[in-house]
Amino acid sequence: MRNLQAAHQRVRSRQVCSPLSKELRAKYGRRSVRVVEGDSVKVERGAYRNVDSKVTGVDVRSGTVTIDGLQGEKQRGDRFDIKIHASNLRVTGLNGGDKKRMKSITGVEKAITKETAPEPDDLAKDDLAKDDLAKDGPGESKDSEPGREDK
Repeated sequence: MRNLQAAHQRVRSRQVCSPLSKELRAKYGRRSVRVVEGDSVKVERGAYRNVDSKVTGVDVRSGTVTIDGLQGEKQRGDRFDIKIHASNLRVTGLNGGDKKRMKSITGVEKAITKETAPEPDDLAKDDLAKDDLAKDGPGESKDSEPGREDK
């Protein structure tokens, strides 16, 4: 979407993503994930670089994240939370409290496993069935209707 400021909240929510650490990337097979409250992150850019802490809040409208322990001070002495853009963070730990989120992150294995792979006996049966069809010839086969010829 070209104009992110005019985008719907659902579209903006997808923009609050950060890359995963190398360990999590290898574990889950994903490059980035949406940041949520409770994730552990490390600041990669800016004045607070190499700070590792938990996320305390996510602002979808501005695409920023507040991190536990990062606070600035005003001249009056008041303290406020520092907001860091999600693209300047790296996720080092996931909040596993949301089952639906964890299911979408782990995803379904696309590789053939032993449970989904066909048995060698099944493959042999399929080959035999194909051979039977080839032996019957084009005119008559076991599966065709009587009186009907295959073209």
